[in-house]
Amino acid sequence: MGVPGFEAIVLAGGLGTRISSVVPNQPKVMIDVGGHPFMEILFDLMAKNGVARVIMATGHLHHLIRGHFGNRWGEIEIDYSVEEHPLGTGGAVRQALKRASQDDLFVLNGDTFFDVDFNALYQFHGSMQADITLALKLMRKFERYGTVDLEGRRITGFREKRKMDEGLINGGLYLMNRHALDDSVLPEKFSLETDFLENKVNEITIGGFVSPGYFVDIGVPEDYAMARQELPHMA
Repeated sequence: MGVPGFEAIVLAGGLGTRISSVVPNQPKVMIDVGGHPFMEILFDLMAKNGVARVIMATGHLHHLIRGHFGNRWGEIEIDYSVEEHPLGTGGAVRQALKRASQDDLFVLNGDTFFDVDFNALYQFHGSMQADITLALKLMRKFERYGTVDLEGRRITGFREKRKMDEGLINGGLYLMNRHALDDSVLPEKFSLETDFLENKVNEITIGGFVSPGYFVDIGVPEDYAMARQELPHMA
């Protein structure tokens, strides 16, 4: 059990273009996995790690998410940050941060499950005094993910997608200082991954926390099928 009281942002506003052929007209966080919306599985992951408050960064079909979850899931309080127009992952996080009360928040991609120890990540992030820390997953025999360069505990570079025998990937789970995006140069709409992390890697401290936990990205049909088989047995 993690330290109680963590706060998190879940990126749930994407259009889901890669998975729409399989599950059309649904936000990715609401697609069925084992008889439940995927977001319920993410809430359970956060609950077991001591998250007390979640800000849902929503946009596309946001009413379906609010209609299902309302303002609470178990012990977790839910707030909503709604994009009036697409802001990209970075813009969505920056808007959601205006509703945050803590200095350091977890940020989760709403189409990814990564079974990370939040408390260990929090301690790691604090010991580095990092601006943002990425949870990293060691993958083998892949080509659809970019990789990161890790020197000690610090990420020093990002590499394009290519065929790899082995490499560390960004697992779509972050711990971010709320002031990390206080940069007037950033546009209203921007990508957290390319416009911020890749461009700022030599200017800010980006930690790399390697976790062995189970990882799956439901945003593509083949991995969605795998998640439907495997995630219901993760409890």
